[in-house]
Amino acid sequence: MNRIKKGDHVIVTAGKDKGKKGDVVRVAGDKVVVSNVNIIKRHTKPNPQVGQAGGVIEREAPIHISNVMVFNPASGKGERVGIKVLEDGRKLRVFRSSGEALDA
Repeated sequence: MNRIKKGDHVIVTAGKDKGKKGDVVRVAGDKVVVSNVNIIKRHTKPNPQVGQAGGVIEREAPIHISNVMVFNPASGKGERVGIKVLEDGRKLRVFRSSGEALDA
């Protein structure tokens, strides 16, 4: 079970975008794409077959999963996430500091 999932509200802990917050758009292995974080400019040629215009396109680039933490609105900062196994065998993500469940 991954500690960070699509849709989680995270805060960046390292790099040029340190301190920025956003939602996880995609998780691919050990990389995550966070909305409005790590914006890169991509110079593309026009492709009339696809209907794509040329120019400079800005998009989010992936960040390593170790450089983001799940944001805890109760404490107002990023916190570590642990996994708790319930009696019936289901797994539940919880904040390590408070023990409150991340998934409602």
